[in-house]
Amino acid sequence: MFTGLVERIGTIKRVSRGASLVLEISADSPWDRPLEKGESIAVNGVCLTVADFSVQRFTADVLNETQARSTLGGFIPGDKVNLERAVRAGAALGGHIVQGHVDCTGVIEARIPKGRDFSLRVKCGRVFASTLVVKGSVAIDGVSLTISALGEDYFAVDVIPVTARETVLGMKKIGDKVNLEGDVIGKYVSSALKVHSQVEAKKSSLTGEALAAAGFI
Repeated sequence: MFTGLVERIGTIKRVSRGASLVLEISADSPWDRPLEKGESIAVNGVCLTVADFSVQRFTADVLNETQARSTLGGFIPGDKVNLERAVRAGAALGGHIVQGHVDCTGVIEARIPKGRDFSLRVKCGRVFASTLVVKGSVAIDGVSLTISALGEDYFAVDVIPVTARETVLGMKKIGDKVNLEGDVIGKYVSSALKVHSQVEAKKSSLTGEALAAAGFI
């Protein structure tokens, strides 16, 4: 589990496209504690497992499913990425619960200056937008952000200077693709409401006429 508070910006050093996609990534500054083989690191919001590592570099395998749902399959050497190690028990949850399971990708539609801040408008499609609420949380490339505006197929967030400096969001341009993960609590609520609606629909269909036609009366 992650919190959406990016710890380091990293650089893609090597991309191997054989039987599977393997990424080699270097953190742009040293980690506070040594990496461990098998630990989880969110790379632009995607949970990956450390397969091998040195002081600042690590390699990770990327599944075909992950490539289909995220932007990781399009990486090239030199690309900058957000890095966050899995949260430890007892650590402060400063952002929100981020699983590292990307729901879909979106596209930056607009970048609007607001004094020292700026607003990003992201086109995301109707299905993903339907799971969001204004003032709720969303992860963009692994960064925990608060939704400031919402439409049928888009949402907007405001980015403060420290977030722009310390994550790749400050580098984003109109047309760039980004990884999106909705709030897991919202997903469960949405799923529960859907099941409830289906149950109520079945109840409403159990009329006397329907029971008689089925031979119960």
